[in-house]
Amino acid sequence: MASHACAQRPPITVDYTPQGRHETLGGLKTYIVGPDDATKAIITVYDIFGVWPQTVQGVDLLSSLTGALVLLPDFFEGDGAKPEWLPTNTPEKQKALGDFFGAKADFGKGTEALLKVRKELATRYPAVDDHVGVFGLCWGGKVGVLATGAGNEGPGRKFTVSGTAHPGRLDAKDGEALTAAHILLASKDEDAAVVAEYKTILSQPGKVGEVVTYANMFHGWMGARANLADAENVKEFARGYEQAAKFYNAHL
Repeated sequence: MASHACAQRPPITVDYTPQGRHETLGGLKTYIVGPDDATKAIITVYDIFGVWPQTVQGVDLLSSLTGALVLLPDFFEGDGAKPEWLPTNTPEKQKALGDFFGAKADFGKGTEALLKVRKELATRYPAVDDHVGVFGLCWGGKVGVLATGAGNEGPGRKFTVSGTAHPGRLDAKDGEALTAAHILLASKDEDAAVVAEYKTILSQPGKVGEVVTYANMFHGWMGARANLADAENVKEFARGYEQAAKFYNAHL
């Protein structure tokens, strides 16, 4: 499982009209927004619930703030975690979520799928190949950071910038392995000690990074769990994407 907090709060459904289009990349249906002549791109890796209106809204916002081509591949192929599994307060719900992480949401499989999308992106949109970033939410944050560790080099493969909001399975060892500029936006529910370790690691010579905790926000405030009927969440949702966009604009 991505984290204890991840297993507690179900997503919220909102109405939103997407601004982008769909293509198939790496064998996956992929939502894409941004100019066709873009010279930079960001692949967003969603949380365990898959394609959700709030996540798509964040993708659209990230594109508008960066001018980048922003992609949202459907790694779970329309079959993400079910809201009714949360909170995991019964053995049946615990098993359902555990089985999901053991199969569809396996981090290694997710990383492999991300690299396939990255490779085809370079072929389909060659102008962006030297400037590709990855941004992950919860589960996607772990996938993105794994992809920017060892082996993060070469055409059709390299991610110049990585980032995550309310990351799942946060591990300082992943931070030590990072080879890209990295931004970490933590909620109050992440392990503060590990977040602090990340901040120390990213302050070392040779590393480029930014670590900020949104102390008034819960795990998931920028993804499918975002409560955009709540004024404070709306403000911090926007602030999070604005902060991420500023980092990508500086380093991508």
